[in-house]
Amino acid sequence: MRTTSNVIADGGANSTATQPATQRFAAAVGVVVPFLGLVVAVYGFWGWGVTWTELALLTGMYTVAGLGVTVGYHRLFAHRSFEAVRPVKFLLAVFGSMAVQGPVLKWVAVHRRHHQHSDEPEDPHSPHHYGGGVIGILRGFGHAHVGWIFKRDYPNLKRYVRDLYSDSLIRTTSRFFGAWVLLGLLIPTALGGAFTGTWSGAFLGFLWGGLVRIFIGHHVTWSINSVCHLWGSRPFDRGDQSRNNFLFGVLAFGEGWHNNHHSFPYSARHGLKWWQLDMSYLTIRAMELLGLARAVRVPACCRLAANDGAPHPPPA
Repeated sequence: MRTTSNVIADGGANSTATQPATQRFAAAVGVVVPFLGLVVAVYGFWGWGVTWTELALLTGMYTVAGLGVTVGYHRLFAHRSFEAVRPVKFLLAVFGSMAVQGPVLKWVAVHRRHHQHSDEPEDPHSPHHYGGGVIGILRGFGHAHVGWIFKRDYPNLKRYVRDLYSDSLIRTTSRFFGAWVLLGLLIPTALGGAFTGTWSGAFLGFLWGGLVRIFIGHHVTWSINSVCHLWGSRPFDRGDQSRNNFLFGVLAFGEGWHNNHHSFPYSARHGLKWWQLDMSYLTIRAMELLGLARAVRVPACCRLAANDGAPHPPPA
């Protein structure tokens, strides 16, 4: 990201950096290949079942990459809801990259734009503005869930991440996004082979801890854009359609409490009620207790009660 013209090449975001056809091809590979992995895995499961090794690799890698996105990409880098020591910042950026949702700089830029224009026409992935009725809802859902990935980037997204671009650690980590994706596939492959002592075990590790894990992670994250702007509760009126959804509150490690998040975007805690499970916040609290995180930001009780629905400005 040395100049505006090569922002994407260095892990940032600008529509002039890559031809649209190339972007669409890369997006298609990222969407289709994990799906094909799921098909192969389901076929194998139907015929031979799945062992605890594959389930452990799936769960472990899903947790690592998922928290890399929710704790790292989202709450640390996008909203600066807490501060972390530099080794932790590096690891969270790497783990988030393993989820194959884009380099950290581009992910954060798009997300900050989303908050600035939530459910307005300029929102990169709002499910609204596609007409009424069932057809309109389906079109909007398709765009918010996955269709937006194939659209041209908004110009000058770099302005949303100037703070992160000034950090050489994050800039460099974002630039090597492809290497971290590969590492996220090699780890379960190597562990599967080591645990079983067979090449078939290595392949199943790649399949379940790699491709299937990426497929599930993609659709859980994308559901925050689609499902959580269509279905769920709205305890706070923020002027947009963000909603709390219990299912994705659990599956997405607390991200599904989306209306809470849009109401208090700089809060490290999204599950504001005792029963709203928020594994990401629990992880941040654990890091704080270990001295790995500090300046954890949460809304005060009085602020919750006095919330007036005024929109928050995007991060500088």
